[in-house]
Amino acid sequence: MDEQEPTENIPISTSQADLSTLAIILLKSVIYREDDERLRSILLNLQNRVRDYVAVLGLDLVLDEAEGYAFLKSRPEAASDEDTVKLPRLVARRPLSFPVSLLLALLRKKLAEFDTSGSDTRLVLTRDDIVELIRVFLPDSSNETRLIDQIETHIYKIVELGFLRRLKSLSGTAAAPASFEVRRILKAFVDAQWLADFDSRLTAYQAQFSGTALNTTEQNVNDE
Repeated sequence: MDEQEPTENIPISTSQADLSTLAIILLKSVIYREDDERLRSILLNLQNRVRDYVAVLGLDLVLDEAEGYAFLKSRPEAASDEDTVKLPRLVARRPLSFPVSLLLALLRKKLAEFDTSGSDTRLVLTRDDIVELIRVFLPDSSNETRLIDQIETHIYKIVELGFLRRLKSLSGTAAAPASFEVRRILKAFVDAQWLADFDSRLTAYQAQFSGTALNTTEQNVNDE
């Protein structure tokens, strides 16, 4: 990995072009400090202008300096008022299958445990690690291969959502076990209060799985 240019040596521009560039990138994706330190520095400098810029679209800037990410989220809908004009929703809400939602919660719990250990800043799990996280909650299956394929489908859905990042194999061979980094932005979507109630929710999850086939239960979450 190339060495990043020190932040203090980066010339920060407050031009309209920088502001527009930030808004466009944030509308398309998340900005991570590790991916582009210079862009992150410009955002820190222009964050108040960015907030005003996206507010007209009904969006808020979420900027977590400690965790190193920034993204846009829809503002909560205000209480109903005849004089209030509801804006069309710019950031889509996507239905996720129940197993994907459960796996996101399990990854969030794993991240909390990892942070408590204080051993590193990046939580990296193999495919087998992730399979073991969720398989205890899934219905028994006589077809192990099919079960693993289903779980892999859920894993790659989470990669697509941006909460997992597949890492390149150090061995350089296709046969090497797949490894994934749990992106810390997951903490912004599964909050601490929800996590505090997580253990009590697991019983409900297991009860639901016992009477429901995989991929038949959906819940809405923000894809922001």
